[in-house]
Amino acid sequence: MSVQFLSGKVLESPRQAIFVLRITNALLEPWEVDDLAERVREKLAHKGEINADVVVLQGRQQGTLRFFGLPNSVRRVRDAMFHASISWTPFFLDTF
Repeated sequence: MSVQFLSGKVLESPRQAIFVLRITNALLEPWEVDDLAERVREKLAHKGEINADVVVLQGRQQGTLRFFGLPNSVRRVRDAMFHASISWTPFFLDTF
């Protein structure tokens, strides 16, 4: 089974966004999540987002959600999810 991802953005300021990557059908180990976040940062760097902040989210329900990222960014993403202000779109990595 391949891992499926959704992505979204949370605006931190008018010029900076927090990129959210949601893992929809698997539970990854913490080292795999760190590797995944680094690969997303590299992909965003190729698109011009040099200092991209990435939060990785896994789990299906409110009680089972796990967030990985900087504490301030995780808090902003949780607030955005609570207010249902994230639009999710499919996200593809070349190999995972």
